[in-house]
Amino acid sequence: MINYIKEDIRVIFDKDPAAANIAEVIFCYPGLHALWTYRIAHKLYERGVPLIPRLMSHLAGIITGIEIHPGAKIGRRFFIDHGFGVVIGETAVIGDDVLIYQQVTLGGTGKEKEKRHPTLCSGVVAGAGAKILGNITIGENTKIGAGSVVVDDIPPNSTVIGIPGSIIQQELNDEYCDSIQNRIPNPIKCELDKLRAELEKIKTDFYGSK
Repeated sequence: MINYIKEDIRVIFDKDPAAANIAEVIFCYPGLHALWTYRIAHKLYERGVPLIPRLMSHLAGIITGIEIHPGAKIGRRFFIDHGFGVVIGETAVIGDDVLIYQQVTLGGTGKEKEKRHPTLCSGVVAGAGAKILGNITIGENTKIGAGSVVVDDIPPNSTVIGIPGSIIQQELNDEYCDSIQNRIPNPIKCELDKLRAELEKIKTDFYGSK
């Protein structure tokens, strides 16, 4: 547990340039408070303790604005940036080194008792307001654009935007369409930029040949 606490603090300094010092991180980051409460509640939930885990989750949600069901499975170095409005369902699974922003929902789409919430593999980034719904898998190192709604499996190393979420093919992530952290390229602009570049090359080759 101590190692988890140290990693939870360290990852904030790694991913948030606004983090000034340890005291500020410990006392002023609701995502960290919600995560630490979850870690305790999850242990109790796994041991079959009634009511208390859900009560802890409920109180943490009131205080932090972040609702994490104690049944969810969350890996290491998980960071919720800002965090208000985040909802993580009971059967959600989150890998290591995942980053999500405010108002992200990992929700279900039905009343079934089995796995009904998403799995986010390691390295996933979910932008502000993204809704990832149902028993689907988001592949490693995938980026979900702000406000996107994802209801289908996504392969690793993808970039997803829109409603419903559409995959931007990897070949678009070139010099025209760099995508880092939560800056998601516009696929239409990417295509237009490529066409413009190709047209300029054709014009140069044609006129140059004369």
